[in-house]
Amino acid sequence: MFDLLTFGEALVEIMRVQVGQPLHTPALFTGPYPSGAPFIFAVQAARLGARVAAVGAVGDDAFGECLLRQLAADGVDRRGVHTLPGHTTGAAFVGYQADGSREFVFHARHAAAGQLGPHLLEPAWFEGLRCLHIMGSSLSLNAAALATGQRALALAQAAGATISFDPNVRPQLLPVAQAREVFAPFMAAADVLLPTAEELHWLTGQTPAAAIADLLAQKPGRIILVTGGAAGCQVYHDGEPQGLAVPAFPVTEIDPTGAGDCFGAGFLVRWLAGDGPAAAARFAAACGALAVTAQGPMAGAKTLAEVEAFIAASGGG
Repeated sequence: MFDLLTFGEALVEIMRVQVGQPLHTPALFTGPYPSGAPFIFAVQAARLGARVAAVGAVGDDAFGECLLRQLAADGVDRRGVHTLPGHTTGAAFVGYQADGSREFVFHARHAAAGQLGPHLLEPAWFEGLRCLHIMGSSLSLNAAALATGQRALALAQAAGATISFDPNVRPQLLPVAQAREVFAPFMAAADVLLPTAEELHWLTGQTPAAAIADLLAQKPGRIILVTGGAAGCQVYHDGEPQGLAVPAFPVTEIDPTGAGDCFGAGFLVRWLAGDGPAAAARFAAACGALAVTAQGPMAGAKTLAEVEAFIAASGGG
């Protein structure tokens, strides 16, 4: 039985060494680093002690070995991660701008990462599952990936699992107008939503305040965490319909990739363990902060003891 199950794009990441180096000009890169939003999430959750499974595909190559070794080291169940001869492992090339934004070039849709399909899902994995975590980036790869998400959602709902949805909008993979239509059933099903304010506007056409009010009314018991990076997050649920601000932990940023994935994992692990939304969000904020302090999307994902020690040293946030 798994606490958390996720699926999606299995990638390595290759990133610019310096800030302000656009991807269309020659400059140095570093990597590969094991990556892919669902897999960053899975590794962080596993390091926190959760029983985690991930579903995806890699190529029979060195980049695939890079990711598989990391999953094995962290105890993520890899039975759903398939090695596909004839396909290369997906890759994301990332450049960082001075204003904090990122530039991406993805090799995913036509790589092993893009070969998701409902046939990769084993119904037995959903028996006793506590939470299915879905990411919009995974649904955006192609029609087969979307069908995988639809099948996973149906299996999880039939098993009585909680549904978590991180829109993780990637316009480079799916235009925002299409994402609004594609993501709508997942938004509607989610017990936990983890959007940014910008994503709320993109996916609902409303102001964040109006969207939150409607989303809370549509599904009693729903929790919405509006993430804002260094600005912290706002937690909304039936008991906090106006929102509770949870500040970020101040850290020196080295690599922001994966912070949101670690935040989501931290929240779900502690919430499933019985913490209230505010306490789980505070823990999640610590996970997100630590995630940016090391080079590589998974390098900053810490263990439960390390996160707790960080919170204590920070005076509880």
